[in-house]
Amino acid sequence: ENTARMAGRHAPQVLRDLLSTLGQGAGKPRILLLPCAFDGLTARMIDRAGFHAAFMTGFGVSASHGVPDTGLLGLQEMSAAARIVCGSTSLPVIVDGDTGYGNALNVKRTIRAFAGAGAAGVMIEDQVSPKRCGHTRGKDVVDFSEALARIQAACDARDELGPTGPLVLARTDARHTHGLDAALDRCRAFRAAGADMTFLEAPRSEEEMAAYCGSVDGPKLANMIDHGLTPVLPPERLAELGFSMAAYPLALLSAAVKVYGRELARIRDGRPAVPEDGASFDEVQAAVGFPEYWAEEERYGIARKDPQAK
Repeated sequence: ENTARMAGRHAPQVLRDLLSTLGQGAGKPRILLLPCAFDGLTARMIDRAGFHAAFMTGFGVSASHGVPDTGLLGLQEMSAAARIVCGSTSLPVIVDGDTGYGNALNVKRTIRAFAGAGAAGVMIEDQVSPKRCGHTRGKDVVDFSEALARIQAACDARDELGPTGPLVLARTDARHTHGLDAALDRCRAFRAAGADMTFLEAPRSEEEMAAYCGSVDGPKLANMIDHGLTPVLPPERLAELGFSMAAYPLALLSAAVKVYGRELARIRDGRPAVPEDGASFDEVQAAVGFPEYWAEEERYGIARKDPQAK
């Protein structure tokens, strides 16, 4: 169970408090760093690494299903993934809600489903369906009125849910198709409609990033993808520009792909393992939660005696 709820606060309130206290007092981060999880293990590892929050990446969840991030997964697969990710960490998690999987009423259902999964926030975007990764080719956006209706519906669903209603992160990909000014207009309209946070996807320069932060109020997300369309800046610089959050959607996935490929080649070629290249068995057990499980066994008197133990 999420420790935020155990402490008497729902996950959305934990996220809201984090955003409202950025840079205030000792130990408070200036910007909320959001490594991106795509399964229970990555969620646990983000938690164990000492971060304050996490993001569930649609790119990564799609990859874990063996498909590209091109709108092939629907609400059922994404909400199931969110339940696993949110249930594997004590951190507040913002989840990728894609386009909301239909019209405004579908968006409301999407928000309710992710709230039931334990999400602290949900990102809803203005791409046409089927959507695709914002840094790949072939994307387009719906017209302004439909985009705004999606965000209004998401905010209504949030409010109807009360304290369990996830914060709404409103995303626009209009920079790619309509230009920066149109994208800024959408962000401002999303805020006026009640969005808690905004995300202008794929600004092309630091100047465009500064223009976004200077003309849109409220918490703002920067998407840090190596070799993507947006400059990858240090967290301190992002905070100086006015960003509240920085997401790293491919950091863990790209590292995993590299290591998987290397180890598969080693096995295929019959080469011995290099101890320094991987975690020890004790480290793997700790990462997946064996020590906590064993402690619970002891607590309830159900631990099995190991006949090999001395």
